[in-house]
Amino acid sequence: MGAMTDLFDHAMKEKMKTEAPLAARMRPRTLDEFEGQEHIVGEGKLLRRAIVADRLFASIILWGPPGTGKTTLAMVIANQTKSHFETLSAVLDGKPKLRQVVDEAIDRRRLYLKKTILFVDEVHRWNKAQQDALLPHVENGTLTLIGATTENPYFEVIGALVSRSRVFQLHALGEEHIRSLMQRTLRDSERGYGDRKINIDDDALQHLIYVSGGDARNALNALELAVESTPPDANDGIHVTLEIAQDSIQRRAVLYDKDGDAHYDTVSAFIKSVRGSDPDAALYWLAKMLYAGEDPRFIVRRLLILAGEDIGLADPMGLVVTNAAAQTFEYIGMPEGIFPIVEATLYLATAPKSNSATHYFKAFQLIEREGVGDVPNHLRDANRDAVALGHGKGYKYAHDGEDHFIPQQYLPNKLLGTYFYNPTDQGYENQVIERLERWREAQRKALGVEKAETIPDLAEDTITDIKRKHKSGR
Repeated sequence: MGAMTDLFDHAMKEKMKTEAPLAARMRPRTLDEFEGQEHIVGEGKLLRRAIVADRLFASIILWGPPGTGKTTLAMVIANQTKSHFETLSAVLDGKPKLRQVVDEAIDRRRLYLKKTILFVDEVHRWNKAQQDALLPHVENGTLTLIGATTENPYFEVIGALVSRSRVFQLHALGEEHIRSLMQRTLRDSERGYGDRKINIDDDALQHLIYVSGGDARNALNALELAVESTPPDANDGIHVTLEIAQDSIQRRAVLYDKDGDAHYDTVSAFIKSVRGSDPDAALYWLAKMLYAGEDPRFIVRRLLILAGEDIGLADPMGLVVTNAAAQTFEYIGMPEGIFPIVEATLYLATAPKSNSATHYFKAFQLIEREGVGDVPNHLRDANRDAVALGHGKGYKYAHDGEDHFIPQQYLPNKLLGTYFYNPTDQGYENQVIERLERWREAQRKALGVEKAETIPDLAEDTITDIKRKHKSGR
């Protein structure tokens, strides 16, 4: 009877292999088939070395968005290791099932000297009591834990379990990884569609890649629906068009090539709308970018730049709000992460504007053209050469003066009376104008400066050229 049951079990498993969803069939079996996450499983990386050598001694937690390879990586380890491999789902399995796994692991270690690796999917869904029940068995080495979670483990997994594990963060897959996976699926005659005549248009494939949002499962599910729902032609060929791709993933295609004009034009329209104080247009272009599959982190980075460059001291909270939005997004991810991004967008679009931060480039250009002036002696570091060279002699500590200000020289001699910064009358910066002029007048009087010069604002192309020099390290 037992042999007959084993035979039926084997037959059912073989049938499930062929009838399983495409994403399950195409799940990588080895590290060589694994796409993305080079920062943790690339050549020479710690986790890859541990997997290849079957030396996964410490527990690990795999943290990342859906479809990035957490379960797949666990299955790769299961295929590689000589240890016994068990799987639990934190959604379906509770303490009784865990207790059974622990008891069997203890017997296995005592009788056969064989280790047990336990993979817990969605480990954050276990409550504190359930996680506490796992802790002592991880601590004493009965189990080596591989926990998978889409939530930040530092918040959702008990600290004692995190401290006994190595946390590896997985990122959304890049377009090149999704494309490689899709192309391998179309070639693979054993598990994919290599034995069928499938022609997928370039724009259709590109649409599936974009809209998958870095989620391999999403991409393969959409490809499967597109293929299986399309009637074959007279030659048994299946032609997947853009229209079919749109229906398969329930999203209309938006012209948005991330390396082409549509991408850069949309980002430009978004930034210019925020700079131009039009929150409605800003929301529209933001929606287009996210709908088309743009990386939210790219958008936040552009908003951070804008907060410093176009809002500046007119509203210093602009940078604070945007930075908080960036941090919050990292904590919660999508889809809820859209709220802090929208908040930052609306805040910046409706804030007073000042580009006075670009006045820095006036100083840079002057140094580039005329060289660097000497540091005045009283401003030099007195900690090393005060006795021998008199460095720091004559410096007046500003906080000793009335209103914490004492007029004295700060620029090199040849630049006395040269002003780079010209505050605007917008928002908070308007408060700067009166006191800055008072300080400058006192300074001119104390230093005997008769003529002052405010350097004119630079042209935008000049500022852009200087930015390029910063980027290239020149």
